[in-house]
Amino acid sequence: MSVGDVAGLIAALAFVLLVGFLAVPLIKLGRVLDETRTSVKEITDHTVPVLDETATLVASSNTQLENIDTVTTAAAQVSENVSALTSLFAATVGGPMIKAAAFSYGVRTALSGLAASARRSR
Repeated sequence: MSVGDVAGLIAALAFVLLVGFLAVPLIKLGRVLDETRTSVKEITDHTVPVLDETATLVASSNTQLENIDTVTTAAAQVSENVSALTSLFAATVGGPMIKAAAFSYGVRTALSGLAASARRSR
C-alpha cells in the first residue's frame, strides 16, 4: 500500500463518518416531520366535525333570532295598543273624574265651613 492509498482510505473513512454524523439529524428531522404530519391529520379530523356543528348552531341561532324578532314585533304592537287605550281612558274618564273630585272637595270644604260656623254660634 502506498501513501496515496492510505490517504484515500483515510479520506473515504472520514467521508463515511461525516455521512454517519449528518444522517442522525436527518433521521430525527424525518421523525419530527412524521409527527407533524400525524398531528395535522388529527387536527383536520377533529376540526371538520366542529365546523359542521358550528354551521348547525349558526343555522339554529338564525331561526331563534327570527322567532325573537316576531315576538318583539308583537310586543311593540301590544305596547302601542296599551298606550292608545290609556290615552282613550284618560280622555274619556279623566276629565269627569277630575270634575267629580273637585266637586267633592268643594262640598267637603263647604260642609266643614258650615260645621265650624255652627259650633261657633253655640
